[in-house]
Amino acid sequence: MSKIALITGATSGIGKATAEIFADNGIDLILCGRRKDRLDELSEKLGKKVKVHTASFDVRDKEAVFAAIENLPESFSKIDILINNAGNAHGLSTIQDGDIADWEAMMDINVKGLLYVSKAVIPGMTERKSGHIINIGSIAGKEVYPNGNVYCASKHAVDAINKGMRIDLNQYGIRVGGIHPGLVQTEFSEVRFKGDTEKADNVYKGFAPLKGEDIADIIHFVVTRPYHVNIADLVVFPTAQASSTIVNKSL
Repeated sequence: MSKIALITGATSGIGKATAEIFADNGIDLILCGRRKDRLDELSEKLGKKVKVHTASFDVRDKEAVFAAIENLPESFSKIDILINNAGNAHGLSTIQDGDIADWEAMMDINVKGLLYVSKAVIPGMTERKSGHIINIGSIAGKEVYPNGNVYCASKHAVDAINKGMRIDLNQYGIRVGGIHPGLVQTEFSEVRFKGDTEKADNVYKGFAPLKGEDIADIIHFVVTRPYHVNIADLVVFPTAQASSTIVNKSL
């Protein structure tokens, strides 16, 4: 029987690439995201390979999250794999100049949204005593860098939640792991710089950044290890990157 994976933030970047590699390997999909048109397009494409269900909601909307997961069709109700991928960064300001709306967006999506989705999915896993949860963090959850303050705080929270989940769910045989990428060329920087594509593009100039497909390949590797193997915590950099602030732009 095919496994079923629920992926948040499935309409672009790492989430979309993960959906594609899962479909290529016969994993049925519940694709979640805010942009219904993109979900529909992806569903049409991947539905030729596996069973696909889409759910359009914002992870910040607690009621919408629970309604979407509680009302899954019976054939999609037993979720084997949860990929908590939805996340964002807003602004790149010092703490004294930060925009409170930006802070709230980052904490609401990166932390509370992850918790809402997990809270809706985990009871089924604990009841069946099986499941695999992958939380997509960031190097910002391992280091704090200039002007990263609240974004780094939100990703440090993801790192802590990942560890706490692994401890609490150990008694149920549920695997939990965190993957923390460095620089990945997705829509991330465009969102961070609020649509300023020139600033966003400059982030990735002069070196070869990771691509969504690179992280998706790693996610697929992690979830296909033998049951007794749990890859618990993984930091992934492009070769040119040594830390949050050290990038060799001559490579």
